[in-house]
Amino acid sequence: MLRYILFRILWLIPVIIVVAFIVFSLMELAPGNVVDAMFSEDMTEEARQELIRRFNLDRPMVYRFGLYMLNLVQGNLGTFDTTGQDVWREFIARLPNTLILAFSALIIGTVISIPLGIIAARRAGTLVDNTVTLFSLMGMSMPLFWLGLLLLLIFSLHLRWFPSGTFDDGLRSLVLPAICSSFTLIANTARQTRSNMLEVLKADYLRTARAKGVPEKVVIRKHALGNAWIPIITAIGTSLSVQLAGAVVVEQVFAWPGIGRMAAEAVRSRDVTAATGVIIMTSILYVLVQLAVDLLYAVVDPRIKSQYVSASKRKKRAA
Repeated sequence: MLRYILFRILWLIPVIIVVAFIVFSLMELAPGNVVDAMFSEDMTEEARQELIRRFNLDRPMVYRFGLYMLNLVQGNLGTFDTTGQDVWREFIARLPNTLILAFSALIIGTVISIPLGIIAARRAGTLVDNTVTLFSLMGMSMPLFWLGLLLLLIFSLHLRWFPSGTFDDGLRSLVLPAICSSFTLIANTARQTRSNMLEVLKADYLRTARAKGVPEKVVIRKHALGNAWIPIITAIGTSLSVQLAGAVVVEQVFAWPGIGRMAAEAVRSRDVTAATGVIIMTSILYVLVQLAVDLLYAVVDPRIKSQYVSASKRKKRAA
């Protein structure tokens, strides 16, 4: 298993290179640059040319990409072109906010979606099942920016239960962004749980357990759900990765000071250094979450753990 973890971590190297090159290429194709974003009416042409030379905008994109990668190898993510702040420090300062939002949405989504999926599977074909299925389709189809604006309109503007776009009211500031961010997770996981529970509930060993007098709650919790965990964990892990990597929309709508909003601000100001640094670090988080999900499979399913153990034993025998 250790070799597998090291292999996945080493795969981060080509991922980082490809991600950085894509970001540089897209920012190069986008109209304008950081100097245009900083342009003001009182800026002279000499000052503008000085900024162009300072940011190496008079050099080819490949040169700037190579210079950035050289600094990255030395552990330097660079500084904001617009403010001069250190990208790494700003990322670390905003990361806890994004993690709080992501894990709050994860808790809400998991607590709601798994029971919904189990209830829908046990009552397949009924009104309850059709309602859960309709809710899942709506959740997967509804854009988060529209849902966020709808929540702000109802609960902030009209009912005035929660603040809109602030970060200073403690848990009250977290409620609406967490609900909005968890909506897609609830829909995906509920659908995945229902689908897998339907397959497991038809298995022969469950009929045998019921025939032996095992209570229905134990049959569902221990036998059925225990054998349906792998796809459910996959859905939850994928949703968490998407929340970490795609938190831009929710954080922009609710003015949440996380890494998603930091990336949006960098792209808006055409700050290639900051945008590349944020996206690289977010990509690393994405890969690490997927690695944690893969390792969690071995904890949930003993068969997967035995594959890791048997593979290591075969390599020792071969040696």
